[in-house]
Amino acid sequence: MPALSKLGTTEWTRAKSKVKENVQEVARELLRLYSVREAAEGHPFPPDSDQPWLQELEDGFPYQETPDQQRAIDEVKADMERPRPMDRLVCGDVGYGKTEVALRAAFKCVLDQRQVAILVPTTVLALQHYNNFRERLKAYPVRVELLSRFRSEKEQKQILEDLRWAR
Repeated sequence: MPALSKLGTTEWTRAKSKVKENVQEVARELLRLYSVREAAEGHPFPPDSDQPWLQELEDGFPYQETPDQQRAIDEVKADMERPRPMDRLVCGDVGYGKTEVALRAAFKCVLDQRQVAILVPTTVLALQHYNNFRERLKAYPVRVELLSRFRSEKEQKQILEDLRWAR
């Protein structure tokens, strides 16, 4: 934490200069990082028209998508169909449909023979997502599992072992 100083003093000028240098360094690093990411090769997922089960899953959504939720879904899918790694953060308040965005993206991925992991900050949220994903995907030949403290050590080991062999 920088020490307080009076405006217009040498210490203030030095602190401003140091912050400006640090900001420029961060900006240079971000430009380098994004340049590398943009040039990196990713996996382009097929369009929705090639994945009829995805449309079926979406038609089974029991609510009307909000315009913002639909835009997020469309943008995430468009990112997934590009031949570059996706770099997107979906955020919003509780109850605004982020789980549905994630579910559709995960299912799009699984339909293309890929594995998906959803990381969440709490065990309660992990269980909620697990139950939601299991319920929504029960009609399809996919396996949904939960790794958390709600599972015994033996169950966790078995899930990880199965995951290793499913590659």
